[in-house]
Amino acid sequence: MVFVLAYKYSINIFDWIEQKTYGTRTYITERLEFLFIDIPQDRLTYILLASSVGLGFFVFILLGLIGSWIVGAILGFFMAFIGLKAPRWIVDFLVEKRIKAYSTQMVDALQLLSNGIRAGLSVPQSIGMIVSEMPNPISQEFNIILQQNRIGMPLEECFENLAARVPLEDNDMFVSSVNILRETGGNLAETFDTIVDVIRERVRLQQKVDTFTAQGMFQGMTIGAMPFMLGLVYYLQDPASMTPLFTTPIGLVMLFLALCLDFAGFYVIMKIVKIKI
Repeated sequence: MVFVLAYKYSINIFDWIEQKTYGTRTYITERLEFLFIDIPQDRLTYILLASSVGLGFFVFILLGLIGSWIVGAILGFFMAFIGLKAPRWIVDFLVEKRIKAYSTQMVDALQLLSNGIRAGLSVPQSIGMIVSEMPNPISQEFNIILQQNRIGMPLEECFENLAARVPLEDNDMFVSSVNILRETGGNLAETFDTIVDVIRERVRLQQKVDTFTAQGMFQGMTIGAMPFMLGLVYYLQDPASMTPLFTTPIGLVMLFLALCLDFAGFYVIMKIVKIKI
């Protein structure tokens, strides 16, 4: 019965790990394509398994050999969970950083697009100027528009794909304006100038908000790191008083609750100080 139950539940556990790993792998693969980073599927699977199961097993063995196996099991499980989620968090951070860089480059790109149309160039030719003159990531995104248009895709659909790849309100406004004016007719250059003024004012307001919330973000980071720093100071001053926190069941429960509350408070503070315009 013991072996049957162990076999049954081990299969369920491995199925859960496989489902989470491959679900995360698919999501990370899609986001890496947006970042123009190519990693083979099998190598990405090994990276995810090493960062989750491998890291948790390493912490379990290390703490079990030098301390307590119970502490090693708890912290190993915690590190395995963090290792499973960390690649997704890192990729999301890189994607958000790329989208923010794209947003800051839109003013110059649309201004260049407006000047090109005033000079008598067509929309694809003006986009080619952006590709050749502007840095990444906006040059990469507009280069995809040109490549899709060269293989026969309508320009309106190319712009809609851009709006789907880069989910920004300014980008949606730009794509909608281009598609509507190409169907109904109108002055694209004046429309781009209006969009540039709106985006420039929004970027200025967002930078002002970021300046005002920088202090709150720093306070959140300080409060989140304070329990760990105080615990380290107490351990260096009096190790005997801190040992029961890691070696007794009550201490482990209190440590786990403290970590959960600390991360929850840090998450709430970051949500409060993060204001979208």
